[in-house]
Amino acid sequence: MNQNSKKNPVPTMKLRSCVIPEKRVALSGTRNSDFVIPESRVGLSGTHPLISKAASAALVCLSALLLAACQTTTLPEAPSLEDLDFNEATVAELQADMETGFVTSETLVRWYLRRIEDLNTEGPELRAIIEVNPDAISTARALDAERATNGPRGPLHGIPVVLKANIDTGDKMATSAGSLALAKHHAPDDATLVAKLREAGAVILAKANLSEWANFRSRESSSGWSSLGGQTRNPYAPEHNPCGSSSGSAVAVAANFTALAVGTETDGSVVCPSGQNGVVGIKPSLGLVSRDGIIPIAHSQDTAGPMARNVRDAALLLVAMAGDDDNDPITRDAPALNPELPFQLTPAALSGKRIGVLRNYWGAGEVAEVEDIFERSIQLMKSRGATVIDNIEIDVEGAQDAELEVLLYEFKADLNAYLQASGAPVQSLGDLIAFNLANEKRVMPFFGQDLFVKAQAKGQLSEAAYLEALEASKKIVQDGINAVLEEHNLDAIIAPTNSPAWLTNHEEGDAFVLSSSSYAAVAGYPNITVPAGFVDGLPVGISFFGANFSDEQLIQIAYAFEHASRVRRAP
Repeated sequence: MNQNSKKNPVPTMKLRSCVIPEKRVALSGTRNSDFVIPESRVGLSGTHPLISKAASAALVCLSALLLAACQTTTLPEAPSLEDLDFNEATVAELQADMETGFVTSETLVRWYLRRIEDLNTEGPELRAIIEVNPDAISTARALDAERATNGPRGPLHGIPVVLKANIDTGDKMATSAGSLALAKHHAPDDATLVAKLREAGAVILAKANLSEWANFRSRESSSGWSSLGGQTRNPYAPEHNPCGSSSGSAVAVAANFTALAVGTETDGSVVCPSGQNGVVGIKPSLGLVSRDGIIPIAHSQDTAGPMARNVRDAALLLVAMAGDDDNDPITRDAPALNPELPFQLTPAALSGKRIGVLRNYWGAGEVAEVEDIFERSIQLMKSRGATVIDNIEIDVEGAQDAELEVLLYEFKADLNAYLQASGAPVQSLGDLIAFNLANEKRVMPFFGQDLFVKAQAKGQLSEAAYLEALEASKKIVQDGINAVLEEHNLDAIIAPTNSPAWLTNHEEGDAFVLSSSSYAAVAGYPNITVPAGFVDGLPVGISFFGANFSDEQLIQIAYAFEHASRVRRAP
């Protein structure tokens, strides 16, 4: 609770109650206990965690109001932003607050925008947000009016969401990939996933900073830096790195700039920043979420994924984003997600599951403190009824070089197609290389564009070198994962997600020492990271990955682990 709010008296005003339409999210437990308003929030004896004790008695009147139809009574005036504290609030809690009339979506949006204003370029200068949506407040106000008339569309109605700045929005915000070359690039329409989020009632709050061009400009880059947004900083220790490339999305969630965020991943760009900033990140199976309207690296690995402070909220966002899309044929092969999945998660999901412990991930044994966290996590899963099969090894020899070859070929082809189709101010990778050279002091003050140059030298996707690399990388990794899953009858494989965040150093670039993301990334399989512990105050995550389209099972397992471990803490 905001301690300052204890000093503020709560003025009153007249409100008229109305019958709650059937379409409203239930306030008591017929469908989902997460949407029950706990006694501690509005009960007769409790104090609401977001307002002063002086308002508790007034909220009793508010509870009575929901039981009466069209009666006039005296209720508390809407609290000021200074009286509110939505830090660490879950989607369910925010929905409960809006359903009771305690706050509105407009209030939520204004609160998050105030927090962005205070911490993004001031104070710790986290630089997680590259641009706020000038229409966010008016959108929230319209959704509030719709709620009052028709009830909410669903669990995301009025909930603020931040998007990585390489995701198209057909509005006043640019889709820039953090690049000065696309600073004024406005997409002709929404990416399919954005259209789905708007349809679900989400409020697109802002665009997040990122590693420029999703960290595919140079191998000497500093994660989280872009020529438009500057250096994103880790909220747990601002001199440390947030990882990337979805740096701003992860930091925005961790620092409570938003309720939810969307990142994108080709290899590690959702799970690494999520792990390094102490949040949940889901890299879905390839095809579960449409790739339409995302500035690409490589169509054989690219996907968007949700980021949240807890597994249930990440699952809510994933359900809203996922689905078939005529603009992306790969989605036709993906199974439909169960829309009730977020409401069916249970702490007992680890019981009876067979969990394989990966021991030959890249950098295994390099950080003793991470190994200790990993071991404690393994023992915790055992205590919750999981059967653990230790010392799993996946043979992926030769996959790394083949993956890079694929990414270089696909980046040139896919980026050129995107730039031309979206009417971007530059029309090709060659144009971008020339732009960067012409604006070298602003665009390349710390690192160059060696990956751009290598990609530009590649030919067509019909060339044998590309086709052979694609087949080799997919086969090596998919066969490796499938073999251990089948041999040991596994439900999931686990490994550490990340090391503690390294110090940001623009001269030397990133200092990665361990990673487990490439297995699922190259295979196109799902991967979920959940907070697992801290090393010197810096978060470390644990990854759960498994068979293609095993997303729902992995989410259930990850939720059970999260419920048992309860590691997440605010920076």
